[in-house]
Amino acid sequence: MRIMFATLIFGLIIGCSGPDPTQNLSAKEAFIDSLINKMTIEEKLGQMSQSTGHWEMTGPVVADSSNLELTRTGRLGSFLNVIGAERTRIAQEIAVNESRLGIPLIFGYDMIHGYATTFPIPLAEAASWDLALIKKSAEITALEASASGIHWNFAPMVDIARDPRWGRIMEGAGEDPWWGSQVAVARVKGYQGEDLSSLETVAATAKHFAAYGAAEGGRDYNSTEISERNLREVYLPPFEAASDAGVAAFMNGFNDINGIPATAHDFLVKQILKTEWGFNGLVVSDWASVQEMTDHGIAATDAEAAALALEAGCDMEMVSKTYINHLTEKLALNPSYLSMIDEATRRILGVKYDLGLFDDPYKYSDSVREARVVRHNDHFKHAREIAKRSIVLLENRNNTLPLNPNLRKIAVIGPLATDTETPLATWSAQGRQADVTTILEGIKLAVGTDTKVLQADGCEINSQDKSGFKKARGLAKQADAIVAVVGEHALMSGEALSRADIDLPGVQLDLLKMLKETGKPVVVVLMNGRPIAEPWMYENCDAVLETWHLGVQSGPAIADVLFGHYNPAGKLPVTIPRSVGQIPIYYNHKNTGRAFEAQDRYTTKYIDEQHGPQYPFGYGLSYTEFTYSNLMLDKPSFHQGDSIIVNVTLTNTGDVPGEEVAQLYVRDLAGSVTRPILELKGFQKLMLDPGESSTIAFTIKAEDLRFWDRNMKFKSEPGMFKVFVGTSSADLSESEFTLLD
Repeated sequence: MRIMFATLIFGLIIGCSGPDPTQNLSAKEAFIDSLINKMTIEEKLGQMSQSTGHWEMTGPVVADSSNLELTRTGRLGSFLNVIGAERTRIAQEIAVNESRLGIPLIFGYDMIHGYATTFPIPLAEAASWDLALIKKSAEITALEASASGIHWNFAPMVDIARDPRWGRIMEGAGEDPWWGSQVAVARVKGYQGEDLSSLETVAATAKHFAAYGAAEGGRDYNSTEISERNLREVYLPPFEAASDAGVAAFMNGFNDINGIPATAHDFLVKQILKTEWGFNGLVVSDWASVQEMTDHGIAATDAEAAALALEAGCDMEMVSKTYINHLTEKLALNPSYLSMIDEATRRILGVKYDLGLFDDPYKYSDSVREARVVRHNDHFKHAREIAKRSIVLLENRNNTLPLNPNLRKIAVIGPLATDTETPLATWSAQGRQADVTTILEGIKLAVGTDTKVLQADGCEINSQDKSGFKKARGLAKQADAIVAVVGEHALMSGEALSRADIDLPGVQLDLLKMLKETGKPVVVVLMNGRPIAEPWMYENCDAVLETWHLGVQSGPAIADVLFGHYNPAGKLPVTIPRSVGQIPIYYNHKNTGRAFEAQDRYTTKYIDEQHGPQYPFGYGLSYTEFTYSNLMLDKPSFHQGDSIIVNVTLTNTGDVPGEEVAQLYVRDLAGSVTRPILELKGFQKLMLDPGESSTIAFTIKAEDLRFWDRNMKFKSEPGMFKVFVGTSSADLSESEFTLLD
């Protein structure tokens, strides 16, 4: 058996007479350069190729029975969907012991919101406004995955999404580039830790580069038409933040941007990512996105597609194998491709080096550790904690919530009350339905011993059948309160799951109307992967909880909020529209020359829809009340290179302890180009007892006010600004300051 260690192979490679050409390089650079010098072109292209295992698929099946032979001959550098300590070790032994140079494989997997312990979908976690807990979810994901032989996570998805029809909105942090950047950094640091070679970390991937969330019509895989200014100001900041945080990899998007597929977009990858941002990690295509450039119509053949992707800086091809099948012939025609191939190989080997795979290629494949770590009880405890903090209270008329756990009878009605698949959502990785505690179970565990819990589905999630209404009505009439659990099935949001209408599917709205007619209090528990546009529900039901898809501990977490064991503090990371016709709708839009006025015909509005969203960005209620007062600035103006401090007093004026997310926004009143009416620049989350006040201080620096000016220079311009602090983007106190030269 031959096991390759970095020090051994490095010594063998450079252990010849003559001057050491690596003496001015770091140990990592010297090792990788020396290894590259020993590699054939086929071995380099092998490192640039990733294939899928046959145990699980995340995209169209690409049949290929030669993966193990490619591994033996050093012509495959990575697998995705090969998981588990035992399986990964088998494949790794082939690579290390049977290939000529023994270069270890890197194993990747999509772990969007957990590995085996399934956490809330990323959009839900973003609603918690708790970066420490978001980071901890990523840490636990990395811990479980690394114990299962996985080195590389295809997350976080950091696409900004302003169209809730897009199924993949559930994978990201919502609509705001500043908040999206904060969440991106938290996730990258959670997955990768301080040391990528640590046994408890995995390499992270910022995806999908870029502007995938701006797909036309909210339709997955669709084209994107976007200005460079909008690209840089809205869609790129979370990616740049991930790069600055040291993310190990980027993944291309499926979309084309202004006519060029992201996989062949040299301006994005070579100019912005690798040159302007100085990104040193690897860039991987999405599933077969290199080959799909023939379908885009930008390449006539697979060989042309491979060349375009290589020229644009795509280092590793996922699944479709155009690199290994065609780049040798392209290299024969164009010798300059060799330096591009070497550079791509160097980046891939660099990530493997950072992971410590050359020192111990089997360190992640430990079945004993896997059994000890995966699905640990502490991980489920965290799942419950982050789940309850991700819930947003949208409505609470007449203080319907929290419910008394000692009510005589509670009717739990709705098709999702006993569902064990939907809480896991899409991209559930190794999450198991057997681990899910349903909402019905959570409620039963939370109520008093004398409380009777009645249950009926009422209808299916996406059906026109109302035959179950009769039973649901009968149970509802017996109850003191009704908990109606409605929303989207797990397979109604996620990749390839865009929706033209984002209302409640099937006859669920009719079910709610029937329940309301009973005269009993109706509490809606809304489970969904995207904002739901359903005005009647929001405007007529007694209480509405936005609970998203919360993972394995959905039931206990929702019960914690329903019965007041936890006072909800979640805030929306995305705007909820009244109707599909308002899309795109987002808080940080530009003003117009004819801003909305209800009585003026010639102002911006729809003639058949109320103006504004159902709920604005940053919105979320509590079981207590908060007031903001004494908004003050430490000075009226400041110079470039200086800062200003914004103070405000926050008071809990209600009867119970609660947390509030205080949000800071600014507005540039006159710029060289039009500016958004509001831009989020900070937040603080505070817990206050009844009657307690606290002074919050925010600092605004001149660099916080930068934007891409008329000449596409990133700078802050002197002038007047408004500053706002409040409970949401639509409920704010304001003041003014001046930025001087």
